[in-house]
Amino acid sequence: MDELTTRRSVPLEAGAGPDNPPCPACGEPLFGWLADEDRLGAPVRRCESCGLGIVGESAGTEEALHALDRLGDQERARIVNRASLACSIGGAGWAGLVPGVHYLFTVEAVRRLIAQRDQVVRRRRWVPGASFVQTWQTLLNSVTFGHNVALAALGSRPAAPAHEPWQRRIDALASVVLAIPAAIVAVPVELLGALFRNGAVVDLRFELL
Repeated sequence: MDELTTRRSVPLEAGAGPDNPPCPACGEPLFGWLADEDRLGAPVRRCESCGLGIVGESAGTEEALHALDRLGDQERARIVNRASLACSIGGAGWAGLVPGVHYLFTVEAVRRLIAQRDQVVRRRRWVPGASFVQTWQTLLNSVTFGHNVALAALGSRPAAPAHEPWQRRIDALASVVLAIPAAIVAVPVELLGALFRNGAVVDLRFELL
């Protein structure tokens, strides 16, 4: 058995430890994803099983469920999907990484979380408009010093502006000049994500078992 096969056969539980606490959705260990960044104030971990992302520390399942309920109520939620193609492309520049957001949900993570209160996902629906905007801003983040500059200018998302005034001026110019090219690229990227059920923004409805 070669080394790669051996690595693949090692269960995720083998990585559990103080540095890899359990995921509040599925119990598998959380692994490092992004280093500590000024705009987030803490490193980001992710679960390799259900995909849930957590900024900083987690207080457990109940806290994660409360965070989910704040995105709707106990019967529905609209999530910015950490398993989206936009997130895969954007990485640290993903527009879903905003100050104050603690849990970064995926559809699978939501399924596992709500199962702990005897619910199932009854329906999932891709939200085209919000998804295109999310992907558009993610693409712009790849060419700006700050984060979510364009959406902040439109009043729909808090920004993490660049530190230097000259950087902020360049970001403003880049956001204007590249807005249309980024939108053109965002359309096929998001359509491809939706085709593989990895759209950027997803509406979910729940029901009791």
